[in-house]
Amino acid sequence: MKHISISLLFLLTAVFMNAQKTTLFNGKDLTGWNIHGTELWYVEDGLLVCESGPEEKYGYLSTKKFYDDFILTLEFKQEANGNSGVFFRSTLEGTKISGWQVEVAPPGNDSGGIYESYGRGWLIKPDPGKDKALKMGDWNRMKIKVVGDNVTTWLNSTQMISFTDEKIGQGKGSIALQIHDGGGIKVRWRNVKVKPL
Repeated sequence: MKHISISLLFLLTAVFMNAQKTTLFNGKDLTGWNIHGTELWYVEDGLLVCESGPEEKYGYLSTKKFYDDFILTLEFKQEANGNSGVFFRSTLEGTKISGWQVEVAPPGNDSGGIYESYGRGWLIKPDPGKDKALKMGDWNRMKIKVVGDNVTTWLNSTQMISFTDEKIGQGKGSIALQIHDGGGIKVRWRNVKVKPL
């Protein structure tokens, strides 16, 4: 009986630990992340900030750890242009990224849709009417659920897309934040948390 109780305790502990969210950004520095490119990634007033650098090229901030199935939640606030994105199951060589992006962009530019860089391009865009969920210049909450070959995204509690794709199901890699090329972009991020599934 004692053996069963101890086994049950270990099982419940494992389930509890697995259900916990992990904070990816500690509010102090970029511990746990890798910078790709010359664009600017820094911490200011407890927020993670990405900003165009002098070269005005693509830039990425990727987690050192890989995540397969997960729920990612974060908040972002777009300033200036605000063209950015959240990649999942992605790998990088310099600033060339392989993987899938959940779009973060100004109004009318399909935030919450899925784009495959250096591949098939747009895989799915949200219905245009859902664009009103985006609050440009204010804080927005994004939720991304990736399980097997399915991806579902929400923006401020509005479900933007649900998409199933065999290639995504085969993907492996990190979570990465993007800053688009072209210059004049600034986005603030906070409460970046992942729950492995």
